[in-house]
Amino acid sequence: MSTHTKRHAADQGAPAVPDGQTVAVEAPASSDTPVRSRRRRVPEITYSVLVFIGLLVVWQVVVELFDVSNILVPAPTAVAESLVAGFQDGSLVTHSLVTLKEILIGFGIAVGSALVSAVLITQFRTVERVLFPLLILTQTIPKVAMAPLLIVWFGIGISSKVLTVALIAFFPLLINAVLGFRSAAYEQVEMLRSFGASRMQVMRHLQIPSALPHIFAGLEVAVILSVTGAVVAEFVGSSEGLGYLIQATNFTLDVARTFAVIVVLSAVGIALHAVVVQLGKWLVFWTSTPDTTSEV
Repeated sequence: MSTHTKRHAADQGAPAVPDGQTVAVEAPASSDTPVRSRRRRVPEITYSVLVFIGLLVVWQVVVELFDVSNILVPAPTAVAESLVAGFQDGSLVTHSLVTLKEILIGFGIAVGSALVSAVLITQFRTVERVLFPLLILTQTIPKVAMAPLLIVWFGIGISSKVLTVALIAFFPLLINAVLGFRSAAYEQVEMLRSFGASRMQVMRHLQIPSALPHIFAGLEVAVILSVTGAVVAEFVGSSEGLGYLIQATNFTLDVARTFAVIVVLSAVGIALHAVVVQLGKWLVFWTSTPDTTSEV
């Protein structure tokens, strides 16, 4: 053991170690390691749930404290009771299925037409010059203004609702799909073509994988807009659906049931968005990155 090491050990109050022997030195334990581990084990959604519950408690207290009328703002307990009653009598279930059907069909039409249009626009320059400006022109027309016309043309049945949903969800998905197909590196496209790859092979092996992250980003936006489109169309003219139920409960001043319908609509939107996000994680798994955010 060197003289410097012996002197350092003596200064620290540790027993000196004879020459030729080694001693194990314990690393200082971090005092916050268990705390950080416990924090990492807590799911992030837990904090959102706690904040939401806190807002509900504040809402309930304010309504009871100031004796707010149920016609203006019902208490969360009144909304919950109306929600349970709506599912028990079957009205919420029936109208929810109608709206969900409109959303899914309209969203499916929007997805199919947007992807086909994006492929044609990115693969054929003539189609891009002719079709793309017309599509942009149609998007300058407010869809809320188109909804009454669709009711006149197609009636108050499901057709007008489906078309409204498709029109609202179409453009965001189209823009993201076009951007995604064009995100493939030009050098990689030329390399595949130099090896004799056809247009379809380039699209299948390069452009589609490059476009998938952008497409799913567009799908996440489009699926939420689909819920909005269905409700807007039902507001304009319908005899069933959650949008119709909102108008009917507003007319009878059943505000608690109106809030209950809004809760159901939010749940539908959250569920559809979660499905799209999960599909994106499964199909575009190479874009997911580990969570390296440090805990505070």
